[in-house]
Amino acid sequence: MEQMTDKTIAFIGLGLIGGSIARGIKRSRPDIHIMAYMRTRSKLEQAQRDGIVDEILDGVDRRLSQCDLIFLCTPVEYNAQYLSTIRPFLKPGALITDIGSTKTNIHEEIRSLGLEDFFVGGHPMAGSEKTGYENSTDHLLENAYYIITPARGLKPDGGESASCESFSPNVQRIVRVAETIGAIPIILDYREHDRITAAISHVPHLIASGLVGLVRDNDSPQGLMKLLAAGGFKDITRIASSSPEMWSQICLTNARPIADMLERYIASLTQILADVKEGREDSIYRFFDASRVYRNSITDKARGSLEPAYEFSVDIVDEPGSISTLSVILAAKGISIKNIGINNNRELGEGALKISFYDKDSMEAARRQLEKYKYELSPR
Repeated sequence: MEQMTDKTIAFIGLGLIGGSIARGIKRSRPDIHIMAYMRTRSKLEQAQRDGIVDEILDGVDRRLSQCDLIFLCTPVEYNAQYLSTIRPFLKPGALITDIGSTKTNIHEEIRSLGLEDFFVGGHPMAGSEKTGYENSTDHLLENAYYIITPARGLKPDGGESASCESFSPNVQRIVRVAETIGAIPIILDYREHDRITAAISHVPHLIASGLVGLVRDNDSPQGLMKLLAAGGFKDITRIASSSPEMWSQICLTNARPIADMLERYIASLTQILADVKEGREDSIYRFFDASRVYRNSITDKARGSLEPAYEFSVDIVDEPGSISTLSVILAAKGISIKNIGINNNRELGEGALKISFYDKDSMEAARRQLEKYKYELSPR
């Protein structure tokens, strides 16, 4: 792995993801000078006391002309707005990147400003139910996917399967950032990124919220649906508890891919509705069977869509012996682990390590034991 060559880095916004990137960089490269700006100055002062931020900025000003790399880490609707104010302070060879979960909006702004030679997009696929710099860690992005989107996109034949060395020097600079903090870089066309995230993240959030609304609007006066909602319903609607402000902005900045995927989903629902109404047993069976087969190809759960998932995830540092230590803690109490693996996509707040168990009692015993040792756990 080649080392980062950028020596001075600025962060516009220093929340959970920006703070975690800064911490990860400082952990591996304490020699890199980091400056940062955000509206809540007290958090910047805390980051300075933590040794993460070396220089506090009062705003977007000429001090940015010292920077080799500038991270835009504000909400997606604001990142693009900062470009025109940053532009006058870019020195030759400087590079801007972002961490937004939608890419087309900022790439179009980059093109309109003629900044293609100064920008590479980024999307670290990790998150938490907690927000803010105070909840950032230097290992949040370890073994998480870090999507990198070149400014001019990729050719129609793709490029994500090519080696990182075949891309431009600016793209390789962001690859080195991802590798420095322990993330897994994946290079995608920004339009393909938005299409993928619409299908695997944005539309599922809409569906989850829609299911919650379905129960809310059709429940009995006694609230029996709400009372009995558990298991599968709570599991597939957990993401409906996410920030409405954030997800409304995601829908607005990725409207076209989301609309396309929603139309495809509505068409599939229309088909299964017709099959149910007409009692087409073979079609209904094929619907469930095809979904089961594909779902099992991307999960480590046991076969059978109705089997409960006895699992949770753990926030753990990727260092020698960390998994062994956790295993010894559980083994000392006679708790058997069914499976253990890395969560590479952690946007929904999961920890880095996912552990599954054979039954509920084992899962709960493991939860109690790990919490006793101050491990941070997530439901899934």
